[in-house]
Order: sequence, then structure tokens, then C-alpha cells
Amino acid sequence: MPPTAHTLLVGSYAPADRPGIYAFAFDGVTGALTPLGATPLIANPSFLAVHPNRRWLYAVSETAQAVDGAPGAVWALRYDLAPWRLEPINAQPSGGDHPCHLALDPSGRWLIVSNYTSGSLAVLPLGPDGALGAMADHVQHRGHGPHPERQEGPHAHSAAFAPGGRFVLVADLGIDQILVYRFDASNGRLTAHTHAEARPGAGPRHLAFHPNGELVYVANELDSTVGVYAFDAAAGALRERQVVETLPPGAPANTVADIHLSPDAARLYVSNRGHNSLAVFAVAPDGRLARMATPPCGGDWPRNFAVAPDGRFLIVANQYSGEVVVVPALESLPALGAPAARAPVPGAAFVAFEG
Repeated sequence: MPPTAHTLLVGSYAPADRPGIYAFAFDGVTGALTPLGATPLIANPSFLAVHPNRRWLYAVSETAQAVDGAPGAVWALRYDLAPWRLEPINAQPSGGDHPCHLALDPSGRWLIVSNYTSGSLAVLPLGPDGALGAMADHVQHRGHGPHPERQEGPHAHSAAFAPGGRFVLVADLGIDQILVYRFDASNGRLTAHTHAEARPGAGPRHLAFHPNGELVYVANELDSTVGVYAFDAAAGALRERQVVETLPPGAPANTVADIHLSPDAARLYVSNRGHNSLAVFAVAPDGRLARMATPPCGGDWPRNFAVAPDGRFLIVANQYSGEVVVVPALESLPALGAPAARAPVPGAAFVAFEG
């Protein structure tokens, strides 16, 4: 495959009998998207994780017993790119309702799933054939936040392994905390270590590590802010350094969703749902942020996005307009250009590059 050609994987909200996982060829020069295929199999495969060996794919089935008649699950899949083919290996319960995020450990032997509605985490082992084993650990969060509807209980929204894999950071929207766990890679166990408090009502959702491993950027869904935290890798401790807003004055009602750094870590991008924009921040040498612009995302409700490997494009999953949109990154303001390509994906929820 040419160095400017990549494969883009897309997850969505879809019933099991309709296409839910899509694959596209992405042209890194023009931004063009070429459909490779779409596979029905899983109900609401809204988040995906590609194994480092680039043979196995993992997908949540974001369901709940009370709503869908089935509790949440995680699927292991085997895939081929040429031609596109996706086949199931097996599935395991996620340990809760509405699993919404997956994180692979650095060794590729363990998978952590965050269960949003239940406010819990589960650790699943990966076998030599890519199959998911029975749950190795389960952690239940407790508490609530000040928002009467969104923070009535814990809502684990994402997990991320710190560089080196000794610690796992978990953003819990319902209790306004970023929790730090020690991770035992020999048996897949999580042990509570410490936590950092977000501002009351902030609603931490997703986070991104700076390449230096000493900074963590947290997207706060409910108050449309980004928290900047110093991370002590030796002690596994977080300290808040800065909080910045993702919206200009007078913006409409909004919830923040996804967050990613550019490959050179010079910019930070955050998606705004409601304002339907991508907040673009300049990253200073010390890691502090300054908002440059909030250009349009090219659609409605940017739930998730990915930055192209060379940083020249952002690919946005616009859930409500049901499409994946490619927008170019610009060196000067407004920081992002007009859409370069679009592809229909009903209920688009997740995008990531395969390799």
C-alpha cells in the first residue's frame, strides 16, 4: 500500500441485521474515501479497537438489558483488507450496560471495556487466536455528580493506559473524576491507586496523553471544557494545571465528545456536539493550551474523529447527519478547511485508522 494510502474503519449505531462496521480506503493526498465494504453482525458497534497485529478487531455492542433486551457485550473479529472481510471469533459479556469504549494494553494481551450506564469496568483476556476469554476483573464505581439527569450515578466513559502500561486512567462522567488504577499485566487485575477531581458538573469523557507522557488532556463533556493535567509516571499521580473552554461566547447548548492531538503534538482538537465544530488549540512547549478557532465539523453531532497519520486531514463521524466527513487541517486560521470528502454512514459513531 502506498505511504499515502490508509484504511479507515468506522463503527456506528445500527441493528445487528444492518451494516454497522464499515471500511474505507483513504487517500492521504486528496482526502478521498473509497468504500471497501460494510458488515452487519453486531448491534450498535459504536466503538472499535484494532489489535497491533492488524488481524483482529474488537467491537462493543452498546446495548442494555432494560432497553434492548440484551446486556452489553464485546466482540472479537478477524478481518482482511483485500478484499474486505470481517468474520466473528467470539463474544463475551462486557460486565455492564452500554459499553462505550475499549482500550488495549501495550502487550496486546488484555482489553478494558468501559460500561457507561453501569459505571463499571471489565478486563477481558485475549487468547492466541484473538478470542476473548472470560472476564478477569470487574470494577464498579460509586457516587454521583451535581447534574440531576446526567450524573445521577457513575458513568465510566473511557480508559487509557499510561505509557509503559503500569497505570490505567479512567474518565468517569457521572462522578467528575479521573481515576488512576494500577494494572497487573500478569493476571489482568486493576487496583485503585488515586484519582483527580474535575470541576463539579464537568463530566470527564475522553482523554489523550501527550507523547512526552507527562501531560494528560481531558475532554469534559458537560461543561464544554478541556482539563490539562500533569502526570507523574513514577507515582501515578495527576495534578490539574489548566482548564480551557471549547466554545466561543454565545454558543448554543453543547456537549463535548472526542479529543486527539496532532501527530507532532502542536495542536489539540476537540469535537463540539451542538455547536457542531472542532475546537482547535495551540499546544505550547509546556503543554498549556490556547484556543485558536472553532471551525465547523462539516456535519451534525461530531461524536468521534480521527487525525490522519501525517496530520493533514481530520476525519469526523457526524452521528446525526449520518456521514463521515474529511476536513483538511490548515496551518493558518481558520485552522480547518471546507470538507474534502464525504461518505454516508447512518448513525456514524467512531472512526480510526487501521494501521
